[in-house]
Amino acid sequence: MLLLASTSPRRSELLKMAGYEFNVTSSDVSEGYLRGTPPIQIVEQLAARKAEAVAKLNPQDTVLGADTVVVYKGRVLGKPKDPEDAKAMLRLLSGNVHQVYTGYCVICGKEMIRGHECTSVEFYPLSEAEISAYCETPEPMDKAGAYAIQGRGALFIKRIDGDFYNVMGLPIGKINRILAGLKNSSKES
Repeated sequence: MLLLASTSPRRSELLKMAGYEFNVTSSDVSEGYLRGTPPIQIVEQLAARKAEAVAKLNPQDTVLGADTVVVYKGRVLGKPKDPEDAKAMLRLLSGNVHQVYTGYCVICGKEMIRGHECTSVEFYPLSEAEISAYCETPEPMDKAGAYAIQGRGALFIKRIDGDFYNVMGLPIGKINRILAGLKNSSKES
């Protein structure tokens, strides 16, 4: 059985879209990290922390953990604390290029595969009215960087370079290859 160690509706949506049957299991681990930690290390460590917590309780299952952050000029933007924080994040991203990092960790028995994906995203310049109107909706509140590429936030995006689904929170093509590889290696055993 595949267990998703994340309550992210977007990650569930992507796994369903790819045809996976899975259960969602919250990991309830701290998502804190030390200031100054490189983004790749943050997302890979948090993804592993989530997957390990669930795998410890479900050793017979395959567990997938993931974590996503937005980075602008070295500054890590997680989920906004409130609408004002969301507005501040969107002002930073307005007219600029930022990176979206998603770390992943797949645990199957004694095997652990972890890594990350990075996608660059360029925003159009945003007016204060656009930012305010967007932040009056609930959409930015549970998203790293305060926007949803699969929602109204798509209207802000001028260009992306990399995996679109990574920006949603899960590089599903890469995850599919990892899971298929694990399935094939278990058949050979």
